[in-house]
Amino acid sequence: MHGINQRVIKASTSVVVIAALSAGTLSGCSEQEAVQTQARLQPVTTLALTKSDSFEQHQTYTGVIRSANTTGIGFELGGKLDSLLVDSGDSVAQGQILAKLDTSLLLAEQKQLKATLKQTQSDLDLAINNLDRVVKLSKQNYASEQQLDESEQRVQSLKASKQSLEANLDSTSLRIEKSTLVAPFSGIISKRQQNLGEVVNAGTPVFTLIGQHNQLAYIGVPVDVAQTLRTNQQVDVTVGKHDMVGLIAGISGEVDTVTRTVQLRIALDPKETIINGEIAYLDYQQTMATQGYWVPISALTDGVRGLWNVFVVKQGEQGQTVTERRDVEIIYTDDTKAFIKGAIDANELLVVEGLHKLVAGQQVSPTPAEAL
Repeated sequence: MHGINQRVIKASTSVVVIAALSAGTLSGCSEQEAVQTQARLQPVTTLALTKSDSFEQHQTYTGVIRSANTTGIGFELGGKLDSLLVDSGDSVAQGQILAKLDTSLLLAEQKQLKATLKQTQSDLDLAINNLDRVVKLSKQNYASEQQLDESEQRVQSLKASKQSLEANLDSTSLRIEKSTLVAPFSGIISKRQQNLGEVVNAGTPVFTLIGQHNQLAYIGVPVDVAQTLRTNQQVDVTVGKHDMVGLIAGISGEVDTVTRTVQLRIALDPKETIINGEIAYLDYQQTMATQGYWVPISALTDGVRGLWNVFVVKQGEQGQTVTERRDVEIIYTDDTKAFIKGAIDANELLVVEGLHKLVAGQQVSPTPAEAL
């Protein structure tokens, strides 16, 4: 009997030990499953949405650098190029001789006119002396009225011939003078367009001359932007690698029919080293009164029908953290972030990283991100 009781006690003890081991095993399995479940959750980075009543819109508009004095210069009359004294890239001063036409015919014409004028002057002197004698004889009734009239007419005719010859001589001298091309202002010869010995027509450009000062940026902007600007306003301009401050010298009063923009004329510092024809960029910033949210570009994903989507983190029905897809509209973007509005509210947690593995309703493990 005593042996039977000992066996019963041992059996009971074994059951208790097995039960304890089973409970410990089940508890360990539950903790392991919880850890495995947590590890299976998709990690995402979230950011709390902050609403803004406006945003700063930064735009860049493109134009070109042109000198205020840029012109094609040529002769005022046609002729054969006899000499070219400068070439492309040469710096010239105002009044410097640039080229000459062949003036052989003009010099011969000038010589002939001078000889004719000298002969006419001699005939005029003789006619005046003759008129004086006729006047004296007429007073003594030794000359008729007809003789007096003819003498006076002869003097007047020679005077008119002399004036005509003098005018022709002045014209020839002026054409000889105009056969020498001089620089109208100081600058640089950017291009030579004619060759020595060529016959050029009046007004045909021989050189393109660019002034060394008064460099201007001509930049077209939309009408609504032009309406916010004013003359003498300072603006930021970039030319090449140089950032500089320009002054709006003028705003066009009409819209370009091709570009549909209004042209700005921006004066630049003459000390800046810039070249005619370089590309100029106007950096313009404008405050836009529109409500929305700034979000990183990485928070956006393609939607349907041309829309954009974002994911927000919400608490599920059973307490788990899940994602929801929302439709949004992009108002403005820069290099790193976008200003959006749509089916989102302030303080909601926006998923900013890890979107490529998300679907709506997926359980996630969120981690807060640094504020924008």
